[in-house]
Amino acid sequence: MGINLVKGQKISLKKSNGSDLSSFCIGANWGAIEGKGFFGGAKKVAVDLDLSVGLFDANKNVVDTVYFGNLNSAGINHSGDDMTGDVDGDDGLDNEVVSINLNQIPSTVEQVVFVLNSFNGKDFATIPFASIRLYEGTPDRVNDIVATYNIASDTKFAGFVSMILGKLYRRNGEWKFSAIGEPTTDKKLEDTLRTVQSKYL
Repeated sequence: MGINLVKGQKISLKKSNGSDLSSFCIGANWGAIEGKGFFGGAKKVAVDLDLSVGLFDANKNVVDTVYFGNLNSAGINHSGDDMTGDVDGDDGLDNEVVSINLNQIPSTVEQVVFVLNSFNGKDFATIPFASIRLYEGTPDRVNDIVATYNIASDTKFAGFVSMILGKLYRRNGEWKFSAIGEPTTDKKLEDTLRTVQSKYL
């Protein structure tokens, strides 16, 4: 089932057999919110979360940004924008997935940071089963879960619509992953990336 990550935890990107994990996915999963429709009936309210990636060089400059408006960069591919969440309950797949191939990321990139923004301003605390996971597979198939981070159960995200999930970083020629797990007061992606530059690189 993989590691249940906690804030500040660092993991080496290794497979269970000890070999390097160079190709994997990071996915965000969430559900639609229970609401009320006409005549008091139940209604699902769409939730538009955006998983985005900031690529930074050794001087903390932005090299590239991968998000719903720019789906591809060298070694990084985004599955596309999900604007509703799982309306009929958790289907076992992630709503937005970033596929990573570490061998294709340019040598000028030192850190790759993952952030999550609530596009329509829905408080993270109100969103069902919101979680992040790192796994081997594809956007449509999960082969082996390496690590998970449960957002929905963490009360510190209540009242926020932006968070910094974690980052890949180079250390002594190897890539490692650090779970940051910090909410920010930012409302837009560009503001969240500026917070990353000033506090988390």
